[in-house]
Amino acid sequence: ALPDAARDTGRDFAHYAPPPRILDGATLRVFLGQLAGSKSPVHTFTPLLGAQIDLDPGAALTLDVDPGFEHGVLLDQGVIEVCGTTLAVADLACQAPGSAQLRLVNRGDGPARVILLGGPPFTEELVMWWNFVGRSHDDIATYRELWQAGDVRFGDVQGYTGRVARLPAPPLPNGRLKPRPRPSS
Repeated sequence: ALPDAARDTGRDFAHYAPPPRILDGATLRVFLGQLAGSKSPVHTFTPLLGAQIDLDPGAALTLDVDPGFEHGVLLDQGVIEVCGTTLAVADLACQAPGSAQLRLVNRGDGPARVILLGGPPFTEELVMWWNFVGRSHDDIATYRELWQAGDVRFGDVQGYTGRVARLPAPPLPNGRLKPRPRPSS
């Protein structure tokens, strides 16, 4: 979802394989934004943070983070404690804006890996349905029609050899899609 001012920007894809940065007991790879002295060259339309963090067994890491950001920590492997809460694999911990630090502790006997995502709270209302993100039901209906028609807005996947040229979008539900309100902190 892009901010309204940039939402009709042309499609783009940037591939960046960040170099590892060794920290005390951890390896950091920043693929969006900046963290702990590492900075990604990938352009974003709002300030964002994306990083893979691998922690050695027993390692504890305290990161200075932007207090204006909300942060999510997704556990991919291992047993991690985030700001005092232990996560299981596939759990997502959320930290509301206001904190200048994020603490990760590997509580397991083996290595652990998390994905850290962050950015300023997105305050615009969104409607998300299937692979589409819009501001209203009408946006989603329009995007579905364009998708079904093979519109250039969505591009083509070069080299795809599947049974169908484009996965068809499911029919819209029998009601109007509404934005989901943002949860209060």
